[in-house]
Amino acid sequence: MKNDKILRKTYSQVFISSPDYDSCALYENRRRQMMEKLDSFCVFGGIPLNPGAEEAYTETWTRFVQDPAFLFLTGVNQAGCYLVLDPKARKSVLFVPEKDLFREFWNGKRLGIEPACDDVSRVTGIADVQDVVEFMPFVEKMARKYRSKGFGYVYYFEKFRGDHNYKLMSRVSTVLRSNGMTVKTCSPIHFAQRLPLERERIADAKKAQTITEKAFRSLLPRVKDFKTERELHLYLNYEMQRRSDGDLAFPTIAASGENACCLHYVKNDEPLKQGKLILLDFGVRYGTLHSDISRTIPLNGKFNPLQALLYQIVLDAMLVYQKFVRPGVTLKDIGQVPWDYIMDELETRLVKMHKGKFKLCYDRRPHGVSHFIGEHIHDGDPGSRSLDMVLEPGMLISCEPGLYGEFEGVFNGCHYHEKIGIRIEDDLLITKTGFLNISKKIPKEIGEIESLMQDSLAPRS
Repeated sequence: MKNDKILRKTYSQVFISSPDYDSCALYENRRRQMMEKLDSFCVFGGIPLNPGAEEAYTETWTRFVQDPAFLFLTGVNQAGCYLVLDPKARKSVLFVPEKDLFREFWNGKRLGIEPACDDVSRVTGIADVQDVVEFMPFVEKMARKYRSKGFGYVYYFEKFRGDHNYKLMSRVSTVLRSNGMTVKTCSPIHFAQRLPLERERIADAKKAQTITEKAFRSLLPRVKDFKTERELHLYLNYEMQRRSDGDLAFPTIAASGENACCLHYVKNDEPLKQGKLILLDFGVRYGTLHSDISRTIPLNGKFNPLQALLYQIVLDAMLVYQKFVRPGVTLKDIGQVPWDYIMDELETRLVKMHKGKFKLCYDRRPHGVSHFIGEHIHDGDPGSRSLDMVLEPGMLISCEPGLYGEFEGVFNGCHYHEKIGIRIEDDLLITKTGFLNISKKIPKEIGEIESLMQDSLAPRS
């Protein structure tokens, strides 16, 4: 209904919806598919508190990020909510806090229980909405209903005993034990459903790529204007965010010179030095999907011979790895391919051909070359990264070989010596026959990058 669309707009911060498709129908279909795989009731918990809410000085400064499993099934992006799936009744029950108008005066509208008001149901599409104080009594009711099964499901991870999912499992387990039942984790069932993207999420992921491409192309001819990492990364952030309906996918990395040898460098405040490289790791959220891109570019617009050689080795490693990306393999199966290739090429192209030397910041393998991308930028089981999961069509993975260390070599009689970090990252959508590189239009070839960086009159789209 038109009025429901207007209502959802007023809750846009706390209910993630799309103008391109029926979000409520999408979330409802996900819950239905999940229930079809369950043989007992199942509990999902959102983040219980706004991050920093228990501290005196941090809540104002901390961005709320919802548990991705709860977000995937509900679209609800606020703290203190729970979801119970009842497969016998084919029913979803959402639990939200009581409406707090005084808090809304400070922080904006929130989904909440209030007398004679069905806003929560109209916004989320979930018919059965109850006060969060009824959550544990309802779990007790479900335990009695499913007692013959001997167990109930909770979304949690055994390895992460301090997080909210494990604490939720402990609360539910107490109720189940009193009914002679045990707890099982539903995470394998959930990830089997969540990691292959539906067509709607694939479209959102592609839009995130287009936004990221335009932002990066806008940046390249202006790099020479910036004096610090901060100036550069703020400009890139702005160009991404002004085109999107969401936030950044993660804090942008702008690591110049040897700072690029810190994998998750987010200090981003060093002066930029001409002649050095800068490693950029950046992405944006569109809907609930993300782009995750890395590019390494020369600050003065042109790679020196040593930089160009090392960059090309990493770029070639990316292409070699992609020959192995297809349905039916696991990320663990193929994860060592680019690192072995890089080591061999350093010995051949740098040491033998250019009298070079190198000292890496790691032992052969600096990091994983791929991770899943979905509701979470590093999606999949947080303990195993789902590296054993067999790739299937619809899954979205990163492809990000890198090289970090101290290198030297002789080129045309000139000696070059530099500490360098290089990473190049694209996002690959698994198809029936292989993959589609949905980041293909984001410049990464040496010639294209240098050409775009020299074009100071490039139009700003």
